[in-house]
Amino acid sequence: MPRWDEGPLVGRADELARLMAHVDRAVDGRPSAVLVAGDAGVGKTRLLDELSRRSAERGVRVLSGHCVDLGDVGLPYLPFVDLLRPVAADPELSPVLAGHPVLAGLLTGRPGAPVTGTPDDDPDRGSPLGRGALRPPTDDGRLQLFEAVAALLAEVAAGRPLLVVLEDLHWADRSSRDLLRYLLARLLARLVDEPITVVVSYRADDLHRRHPLRPLLAELVRLPGVERLTLEPLPDADVGALVRGLAATSGGVAEGTVEDVVARAEGNAFYAEELLAAGLAGEVLPMGLTDVLLARVEQLSQEAQQVLRVAAVAGRQVRHELVSAVSWQSPEETERALGEAVHHHLLVVSDDGRYRFRHALLREAVLADLLPGERVRLHAEVAAHLTRHPTAGTAAERAHHARESNDLPGALSASLEAAAAARRVGAPAEQLQHLEAVLALWAAVPDAAERAGREQWALLLDTAAAARAGGELHRAVALLRSAQRLLGPDGDPEARARVHYTLAQGLTRIEETAEALREAERAMQLVPAEPPSVVRTWAAATHARTLYAAGRIAEGDAAADEALAAADALGLDGAWADTAVSLARVEGTGDLPTVRARLHEARLRAERSGDADVESRAWFSLAIVAYEAGQVGETLEHARAGLARARELGVEWSFYAAELRHLEVVARYVGGDWDGSLAAADELARVPDMAAHVRADGLLVLVGRGDPAAHERLAWAQGLTTRWDAHVLLMLATVSAEIELAAAAGNARTAADRARWADARLQALWGEDRPATVRLVATAVGAVADAAAAARGSGDQEALAGWVAEGEALAELARTAARAHAAIGELGVEAQAWCARLEAELGRLRGSGSPEAWQQVVELFGYGHVFEQARSRFRLAQALLAADDRPGAAAELTAAHEVAVRLGAVPLRTAIEALARRGRLALPGLPRAAEASAVLTPREVEVLALMAQGRTNRQIGAELFISEKTASVHVSNILAKFGASGRTEAVALAAARGLL
Repeated sequence: MPRWDEGPLVGRADELARLMAHVDRAVDGRPSAVLVAGDAGVGKTRLLDELSRRSAERGVRVLSGHCVDLGDVGLPYLPFVDLLRPVAADPELSPVLAGHPVLAGLLTGRPGAPVTGTPDDDPDRGSPLGRGALRPPTDDGRLQLFEAVAALLAEVAAGRPLLVVLEDLHWADRSSRDLLRYLLARLLARLVDEPITVVVSYRADDLHRRHPLRPLLAELVRLPGVERLTLEPLPDADVGALVRGLAATSGGVAEGTVEDVVARAEGNAFYAEELLAAGLAGEVLPMGLTDVLLARVEQLSQEAQQVLRVAAVAGRQVRHELVSAVSWQSPEETERALGEAVHHHLLVVSDDGRYRFRHALLREAVLADLLPGERVRLHAEVAAHLTRHPTAGTAAERAHHARESNDLPGALSASLEAAAAARRVGAPAEQLQHLEAVLALWAAVPDAAERAGREQWALLLDTAAAARAGGELHRAVALLRSAQRLLGPDGDPEARARVHYTLAQGLTRIEETAEALREAERAMQLVPAEPPSVVRTWAAATHARTLYAAGRIAEGDAAADEALAAADALGLDGAWADTAVSLARVEGTGDLPTVRARLHEARLRAERSGDADVESRAWFSLAIVAYEAGQVGETLEHARAGLARARELGVEWSFYAAELRHLEVVARYVGGDWDGSLAAADELARVPDMAAHVRADGLLVLVGRGDPAAHERLAWAQGLTTRWDAHVLLMLATVSAEIELAAAAGNARTAADRARWADARLQALWGEDRPATVRLVATAVGAVADAAAAARGSGDQEALAGWVAEGEALAELARTAARAHAAIGELGVEAQAWCARLEAELGRLRGSGSPEAWQQVVELFGYGHVFEQARSRFRLAQALLAADDRPGAAAELTAAHEVAVRLGAVPLRTAIEALARRGRLALPGLPRAAEASAVLTPREVEVLALMAQGRTNRQIGAELFISEKTASVHVSNILAKFGASGRTEAVALAAARGLL
């Protein structure tokens, strides 16, 4: 695996720009300096390497020196020796060095001016200086050496600007620090004006309170022209890109591994590299990284190391009282030890007064170094402290420490408390985590049922509910199947029925419609209709949903009637609301005001019941009904309100909340708010598996804009193919992007193949009712029509016939799907627009595209689909031009161009402007296309037209009654005027410029 510092620089664009600005000052003849600070491994060296490379490309000479950690053995001026050796080795510069004989000894390790002992007024130990002041070095025999180095650098910079890079200044010896102080004072205190930039780096985390570099930095930063630049941790997105790049040469890495490395590295590039290498090798924490981290810990006293061990066991953040209670030291010794750890930058103090490790991996290293018995003892002492002082921590912390100290009963009870706390604050993911911990401990705790207050099957049901609320639908289904196995065929009928209908609800959401219906039917068989009961009512409500999903409407109505009557009798607002939503969705948008009213009532009753899942379903139904009716603004209004409510309830990534976010992304895209759409798709980098389609929805904007990032996101979505059968919206977003990109690339075969594949999958999953096929096929037929037009233009009749047959066959798939849906309910406004688009594309395919067909498409997309209406206007303009309606074509192109510019839809904008040039139509803000006669002679215009038809020189000569040689001369002149390398390129350039 390559090192992270061997590939392209990732991130740091702002920091690099600031450094390059200082290099620009040197190029302009003005000196400056930058003090680059950052933790170990954050990327200081990589950034300075890139700075050096780019500076050298600009003609700047670069000299670099490195400090080395030699402990108590100091080598005077080591970084400057390193820096000046290339000067001595350069034939061009060595004569300059020869003019300073005092430096000869420096390069051999025997400086010509001996260094005496530390003076009493050593600046590293002295009092602070006034602002802007910098005391000169004491003339202890070194001044001649300092002057020689300064003069040498000035002479080197006289030839061309100079960049001096000194790395790892925290390890610099005292003499090197003094020399640097002198050089910067001479450069920046306006004593000289040299084209030199000095950049020094140091580790901020190594500068404890007494570090000798601290006073020097305080002095240097006061000088004019000195800037301090702190490298913060890399953003998560940049670390992810870095990890993927590193892993690319090893065959790539799973996205889960990338996310894990990003989370643990916390923006540190070196840590990310080591963690990735460890992951590929199967290690938990790489030994090399552990050694690096522990080396800093071992520099502390034994007392300070002890408090670090306590803090590591206690957690990432720990209060002073806990450390003091668990540590074997006295309060005074504990305070001193904590102070030592803070001053050495191993612990930092948070705003709330708690101590935390400077980096999570440092805590991991300390934990890994603990002996097993010591670790168990410390966990037990922390758990005991938290039990004695409940306000000192959370139930989740107490559960963790109890489990790590082998107190399994205590861990189970604390996990139950933690799950209840997570549920109260609306944190289903954490609730799921704690409940699964309880399940894992269940068999090891004899009185688990008494502690939990319920049987294991009931706990599995609660755990499945938490999984569903957190968007983990497959996990919820697995937990419910475990509950079924636990109850067995002889279990309590009502308990079994609850599990069956809850499982049916989960299966519906992962496209397992037939299995969901079977589970709902089993629930109905286990409990009688009379007398009405809670379980029977929910079973009937679920049965109605699954019957409707299977297309058995009459049976679904009967189940819904039973559920509504029983829910009213028992006061079950949640079951009533769920059934009312099912009924409203079956009715569709036929009587929109009535459907809206029913859904609003269902939402209010669901809210009253406290059932977050049903309430989210009601909000989603309001939004999707509006969308299907073509009410884009209303869709967005309901989606945003529903999402706000889901966040309030703590279920923002549950199934229906994710669908609301999907609708928000799509509605913003359709309505022309592309920036808002992309922001909504990218709101969270990590989402539950069943919400992956929300991030994939971002492809709508990325593809529409021709953004190169579309290919990366598409590759991510294609990597999730194993989920597509259970996650159809993810499949549709991915395949739609594949078809669009293939069409843009002129690859009609791929577009057609992907549309066929998607239709086959939709038919297998949904049956004949698959209206989504229409949009995919219409887009693919557009690509096929382009290919047919190219074949028609080149006279390839065989290819033309093949593409026409392909397009007709694809169109029949879409017509079949549309007819099947129309047999059940009316097509929505968007589906109607796509059906019209399909027919218009078929006209293009057959070579007889009519303006009337495209005018209808433009009008149908006028319901609010801004981009598709603009694309249709482009096609309408083409048809109008072919019909010689130039004013009409110009009007349509102008309207489409305004939209393309506003949305940033580069591919559409490019196509519109190319058509305007070819048709010699004016667009606002663009120069009018030149006439062919302004570029070519009349004869060359004739020859170009025949070249565009694919004629040879002999055929051109025969057509124009000139010799083949004369035709060849005209062709050569045309190629020269366009700067083209061949006939095909010349024709393409002429077409793009509107000369054909």
